[in-house]
Order: sequence, then C-alpha cells, then structure tokens
Amino acid sequence: MAKLVYDKNGRLIFTKEMKEEYTILMPQMLPVHFGMMKRCLEMEGYKVDMLNTNHRAIVNTGLKYVHNDTCYPALLVIGQLIEAIQSGKYDVNKTALIITQTGGGCRASNYIHLLRKALKKAGLDKIPVISINLSGLEKNPGFKLNLKLIMRLVYSMVYGDIIVLLANQCRPYEIEKGATDKMVEFWENELLAQFEKSEGLGPSSFRENLARIAEDFANIPVARVPKVRVGVVGEIYIKYSPLGNNNLEDFLLSEGCEPVVPGLIDFILFKIDNRLVDADLYGSNIFKRAVVGLLKKYISARQHELIAAVRKYPQFRAPEPFEVIKENVKDYLGYGNKMGEGWLLTGEMLELINDGIVDIVCTQPFGCLPNHIVGKGMIRAIKNHHDDANIVAIDYDAGATKINQENRIKLMLSNARARMEKESGSAAHTAAKAAADADAEADKVYNQSLDDEDARILDLPDMDVKDDILKNSELNK
Repeated sequence: MAKLVYDKNGRLIFTKEMKEEYTILMPQMLPVHFGMMKRCLEMEGYKVDMLNTNHRAIVNTGLKYVHNDTCYPALLVIGQLIEAIQSGKYDVNKTALIITQTGGGCRASNYIHLLRKALKKAGLDKIPVISINLSGLEKNPGFKLNLKLIMRLVYSMVYGDIIVLLANQCRPYEIEKGATDKMVEFWENELLAQFEKSEGLGPSSFRENLARIAEDFANIPVARVPKVRVGVVGEIYIKYSPLGNNNLEDFLLSEGCEPVVPGLIDFILFKIDNRLVDADLYGSNIFKRAVVGLLKKYISARQHELIAAVRKYPQFRAPEPFEVIKENVKDYLGYGNKMGEGWLLTGEMLELINDGIVDIVCTQPFGCLPNHIVGKGMIRAIKNHHDDANIVAIDYDAGATKINQENRIKLMLSNARARMEKESGSAAHTAAKAAADADAEADKVYNQSLDDEDARILDLPDMDVKDDILKNSELNK
C-alpha cells in the first residue's frame, strides 16, 4: 500500500506508487469533452472514473460540507465527489480526486482548497487531491502533464467542440431518433483509437478529421422545420454541466427548441489572452509573453480550421473566431474584466445575437459575483443596442426549484414563439404581395403581347396584300 507523503505545507501528495494503486475520481462538466479526456488519462496509465451522478443527495452533501455562501458550482462539484466516496463504491484508502486549477481569481483556483477543507471535515483528509494546471501551482510526482498528454487533452477539447456544435444542430431535426447520438459515439471512439496510435494530432490528419466529422453529420437525414434557437451562456460549469443546469439542453429539446451552446475553445483562448492583457497592463518578461503568444496563436489556428470545416456546409451555423468576439465586446466592457468568465460572457451573448439567435438563457449560479456583473448586469446594455434581444437570467442554487426555472424559460419561449409567428405572418404577407405583384406584371406583359400581335395582324402593313384585297373585291362585283 502506498505511503502517505506530505509537502512542507502539509498538503498530501499524489505519489508514483499511488498512480499504480489508486482510482482517480473525476467530476464531469461536458459529457463529450470530459469523456475523451478521461480516456486520454487512462492511456497514460491512470485509473480514472468519471462521475455522472445526478441526484438530490449531491446537493445535500455539498450543503453539509461547504459553506452556504459558497458559489453553487463549488457546492455541486465538492458534493458530487464526497457523495461518491461515501457511497461505499470506492476504497477510501485507494482513491484520489482530480480537479482543474487555472490560477484565476474565481472557482478555477479556489475549489481545490474548499475541497480539501470539506474532506477534512468529513474525515476523509487522507484522500489526495490532484490539481490539473499549467501554471505550476501544485505538483505531484505521480501525476505529470507530458507533451503527449497535453496534446491529447487540447485536441479532445477541439474535437469535442465540433462534435457538440454539429450534434446540437442535427439532434432537434433528426428523422431517425438517436442517429445523432450514434454519430457522436462513433467519432469519440474513432478519435480515441487514433490517439492510442498517436494519430489525429498532426496538422493534416486534424484537418482531415474535421472534414470527415462535418461531412458525416451533414449526411444525417434531417427535417429542418422552423424551431426556436436558444443560446445558453453563463458561468462555465452551470452552462455546460447537466448536473449544474438541471439538464437544461434536454429540457430545451423537449420544448421543441434547438440549443445553441458556445464552445470550450473560446474560454481557453480567453484565459490565455488574459495573460497577454496582464502583460499590457502590468508588464511581463519578454520570454513569458512570447510563449503565451505562441500558445494563443496555435489554438486560434485550430479554431479557424474548425470554423472552415463547418462553413463548407451551409445548413450548419459556424461559430465566430475568438478575435471577432473580442472586437464585438470592446464598446461594452474593458478587457480587464476577466474574473470568472469576464467579458467573454458578454461577448458570447453578442455573438449569438449577431448570428440571429436572440433568445438566450443566461445561467446564474448563486454566489457568482463576476457572473452577476458581466452576465445579468450587461443584459440592459445589450438590449439598448439590440431591441429584439430576448434574454432571461435563470438562477441556479440549492434552494431554487427546477419547476420555477423551467417556468421562467417557458415564458421566454412563449415570447420567442409569438415573435416567430409574427415574423412568419409578415413573411407570408410579403410573399403573397410579391406573388400578386408578379401575377399582375405577368398579366400586363401578356396583355401587351396580345395587343402587339393584334396590331401586327390588323394594321396589315404589307401594301401588296391590301391591293390584292381591293382587286378581289372589284372582280366580285
């Protein structure tokens, strides 16, 4: 059994021996992306179990071990992890937890400390917590982010984005129920099989995969009847996680809508871009700035290739590049607004509206101050410039009822459907008027042609013919 080793600050370290013996529990946020990331970790020899649990006991456990004023996503993530350990399914002496830590001023850095505090309160402080970060915040001998693993994780995010993007545009319209989900599963397995052979990560194979994915989803039989397209924005965990937003995407599908959820790449680019903004505002050494700039350029190039693959099929909506989103928001917020989702949240709403998706759900987790500023706080400013924006802010917390959340969304949808009917009626009136005008013009042209033909015949411009008629009339006398 692996020996427990602590660093000088008393933090329990995940050792090389633990890698061989321990099962790592991983919370889920995006089903497709995180499913691929889990498999990538397993390729490196880690034993990983991704938690897909979704029940009230998770909230109750979170309330028990996390302060009531802590943000709702923290309560859910910590509650899900501790509830899984206490379920009896795992050996507490051979279990570790893993969580991301990006170094920001919000959940990205603070959850790990809240989690360790909760584990201690629950008598589970002998369970190590692994930090996934690129900032050098915490290091563990038994968990290393080598270049191959980083590449696989990055490409899992990009491939996950295009799969989810296209799946959301096919699933509401599919003729054969389940065809989209089968295609999602096929491409997850296909890409992971490539990863195991160190394929699918080079420039040419990446572009080839993007083209094949777009083509396969374009070939799914669909019936594209008019539906309300609903954008989903907000705090990153609540926006993406079915546990966090009470299966919001499934609810929108059940209401006959098409969910439109911005991808994860923009958030990653936003976090990288923040480093450059910091350098502009506060200064930075040249080497660090150059490295960050190259990383941003690399991931931006992958995003542009994704967009190019999607734009080959006019039935699909392609996202805007990160640079366009950043440019759109400059008249609303300064780029120093970067806590949590920062200015990107406002930018995502503007991107959706500019693409004609004016019906938007802004997911508001309790206790998320940045979200209340750059999300809910910007709705009025956006509506001042976009009269047709139909945005509703929905609060998600331990005390909010699902039925109340869904009723507020239904009210927003009723306004959206009323607008669609009005636009449809106006379009039908315009089409009918155009058809009537076209018929009238056709009649005018036809009557004119008859007049011209009659004139040609009756005027008898050929004088020889007139003379023959006169001669024939004289002979008859």
